[in-house]
Parts: sequence; structure tokens; C-alpha cells
Amino acid sequence: MLDRKLLTDAPDTIRAMCEARGTVVDLDALRALNDRRKSLQASFDQLRNEQKEASREIGVAKKSGRGGREVSELLAQMSQIAERVKALQNNMTRTAEALDAALLHVPNLLDATTPRGISAAENPVVRTWGTPRTFAFPIQDHVTLGESLGILDFARGAKLAGARFTLYRGRGARLERALINFMLDVQTRDHGYTEAMPPLLVNRATMTGTGQLPKFEADLFQTTDGLFLIPTAEVPLTNIFAGEILTADQCPVRLTAYTPCFRREAGSYGKDTKGLIRQHQFNKVELVSLTRPDDSAAELERMTTCAETILQRLELPYRVVQLCAGEIGFSAAKTYDLEVWLPGQSTYREISSCSNCTDFQARRAAIRFKDNDGTLRFVHTLNGSGLAVGRTLIALLENHQDADGNVHIPEALRPFFDHSPLLSRE
Repeated sequence: MLDRKLLTDAPDTIRAMCEARGTVVDLDALRALNDRRKSLQASFDQLRNEQKEASREIGVAKKSGRGGREVSELLAQMSQIAERVKALQNNMTRTAEALDAALLHVPNLLDATTPRGISAAENPVVRTWGTPRTFAFPIQDHVTLGESLGILDFARGAKLAGARFTLYRGRGARLERALINFMLDVQTRDHGYTEAMPPLLVNRATMTGTGQLPKFEADLFQTTDGLFLIPTAEVPLTNIFAGEILTADQCPVRLTAYTPCFRREAGSYGKDTKGLIRQHQFNKVELVSLTRPDDSAAELERMTTCAETILQRLELPYRVVQLCAGEIGFSAAKTYDLEVWLPGQSTYREISSCSNCTDFQARRAAIRFKDNDGTLRFVHTLNGSGLAVGRTLIALLENHQDADGNVHIPEALRPFFDHSPLLSRE
């Protein structure tokens, strides 16, 4: 959520941000609500002062022994003021709630380094790693490889749950688990993240804290008692500290978790219907950091590098792109996408997004820290995939296949996969 002060102090900045994102926001209506809130606050403060003065006068009159009539008149006056204070307070609360509800639909401000643009074609490439392999035989995509190896069963997954669900079988299930354990070990042992195992169901306040609600409710799976299946572990991990005050020494907080993730993909009808690219349920290892504001820019670079390490050790070519204003997520101020090379599609596809959300989520979730001088400030929150496991499996199958339809297991992954160097037909 944006700081209310920006509506008064930097309306042109908000307007420019919305235009760059292609977001329609009635800024005049927001400013009018904020002006009304401030006006009501000023009237409330004035009445409270009158109430205190009336109380003081009553005390003086009683102490001086002046007539009961004067005290009665003062009490009547104070009663009237109290009624006005209560009415004004209710009005002020309703106005503030209306303003905050409207602000929940306004995206985060953009970082100064976020490029302007409206489509993925305008996302600049920051760097590349590895060279896409040249194959001396016809390439098979992950769907063909997975079915021929007997590790992915798309038909039975659909039978069990419908479209966009997959059944992993035998060594396919083991390979997915190996990737999860490998990713968690790298992030905890090598990069210092603390592993967590959060709930997969969360309440509305938790979803609101990270920006999934109210804007993206159509993309979420909701239970009959008002809980939501998480679309990413970012949601529970970030909200662990909702409503809390950290010390400066606690920052940065670095957390990682493996969870299944659940998304309706409401806005992607007809896209990537084949294979594992876009599923309603998928596995992901997530990275989350809570930092002091001055440290968040460096933390984003560090987090991105931590995610890149997984791809490098799995010997998978990739590139890093920076998302432009029209592509960046609702809560993010700056985002890097890691895009892995997929030979079966002959293109790079997103496998991780690493974002600095500045204080946007922290304001919604009320996550603060006490600075060394005693000042209370909002933390900056960051999140990134380290990585999307299913897409990593796709990249591994397609990049490391051989002419016989077998898949070579990268050396770094072998200890997690029974030390097997090869995935072949059972």
C-alpha cells in the first residue's frame, strides 16, 4: 500500500507511475478522500482540545466551590462535545477505511531504474549464462520425453483432477523431490536462508498483506470457510512478521520454503495448455527477505544471484532480464526475471522472478523495525523463486537429453537422485 502522504506530497509521481504501468486509477477521488480524512482529523483534534478544556474548567469550578449551576452547565456542554467527538470519530474512521480500501487497488511505485515499456519485448537483457546446446539429433520436448520415460502421466493427471494437473510417477516423482531437496540445501547451506514449512492455507488478511487481495481474487482457490490455498510461499513467509516490530539487528531476515502452489490461471485461458509450463498445482522453492530500506537494492542483487546458482549448478543456459513498467508485478518496484533456455520450444521461458517490493507489502501487513536511533520504520520486503521446480524439471529433461531418449543427470544433482548419472526407461 502506498503511503497516504504521497497523495498530497507526490501526486504527479503516482500519476506517472500509473501511466507507465498502464493502470487506471482515479487519483482525484483518492486525493478528495484523503483531504476529507485530514479535514475530519483536524476537526476531531480541535474538539478533543475543547473537551479537555471543558474537563479542566469543571475541575476548577468544583475545586473553587463555585455554584452547582455553573458545574451543571459545563457538564451539559461537555456531554454535547462528547457526542460530537463520537460522531466525528465514526465519520473519520469510515473515511479512513474507504481511503485504505481504495489504496489497496493502487500498485507500488516503480524504482527509478525500472525501464519504461509496455510489453515483454521491451524487457532489457541484463546478462546471459551458458550457451544453448546444438543437438545432432531431433529434439524431443518434455512432454514426449516424460511420457516415453514413464515419469509423467498427463492423461491420468487430467483424469484425477482435470486440465492443468499432472501425475508424476516412479523416478519422475523422485526427480522432482531431488530437485526440491537440492534447491533447499543450496539456499540454506550455501546462502544462509532459514528453512520454513508454512501453512498452505491462509486467511484473507494474509493474502491482503502481500497484495494478492483484493486485486487477484479470481486467480485464487478459496475454501468454503474463507481460507485460501497459497499461490506462492511468498504469502505466508512474508506475513510471518505481520503486525510485529523487528530490531535493526534482526534484519535482514532471510527465509526459504518448499511448498506446493495453487493458481486458477484465470487470465491465461488457452495459454501453455500442453505439459508442465502452466499448472493449477505446482511445486516451488521460494526466497523471501525482510531488510532495512537502505539495504534492499543490494539484497535484490544478492537474491537474484542465489536463484541463478541453481541454474548454473544444473548446467542450464539462462538469461536475466529486467521487467519493464508494463510487465512488472502489482507489488513490485523492481524485478529481475530468470529465463531458462528450453530446446523443445527453442526459446527462453521464465523460471524465476526476483522482486524488491520496498515498503509496499510492509505497510499492508504492518511489518516494522526499530532503527538504531529508536525510530520505527517499515521494512522492505523481497521475494524470488529459487526455483519453480516443474519448470526446472522441463529444462533438465530437454537440455540434457540424448539421442536414445535418456536424460543425463547433472553432477550437482546426483547425490539427491541415488547418485544416478542417467535417467532412462525403466
